[in-house]
Amino acid sequence: MTLNSIGLDSKITKELAQDLNGLLANFQTYYQNLRGIHWNIKGRGFFDLHVKFEELYTDANMKVDLIAERILTLGETPLHTFEDYSKHAKVPVGKNISQDTKAVQLIVDSLSALLQIERAILDKAGDANDEGTNAMMGDFIAEQEKTVWMMKAWLNETV
Repeated sequence: MTLNSIGLDSKITKELAQDLNGLLANFQTYYQNLRGIHWNIKGRGFFDLHVKFEELYTDANMKVDLIAERILTLGETPLHTFEDYSKHAKVPVGKNISQDTKAVQLIVDSLSALLQIERAILDKAGDANDEGTNAMMGDFIAEQEKTVWMMKAWLNETV
């Protein structure tokens, strides 16, 4: 086993960085979805949802930066083209969504996909003794689980 400058197995950190690049691509798609529904939302819930969607896309934008910086910390290069994001993203793409329940459901579906990716990274980071990635995934997961619960409550559904 060869350790890198931060004391982690070089082979495993390369794999983790690839997984984080997949997460980055998915977060960029999620971010674009949030921008789209923020811009296009209509109806009686406009004022509340417009503000909520802005809060969510601001948070997603910060997480994109954190993910990219973690990839760099692991010694790799973050994806940074729309072509790469499209190729690697698994979250649903929302197009021309202006109806409130469809917009909120897109958020739930997107976060559910992100949570699956993050849990897989969390497992791998734990096995690799990569506390930096592990802590970041734990923080993301806790926040996103709460957001899913809130969005499901808004939809009058249970988690």
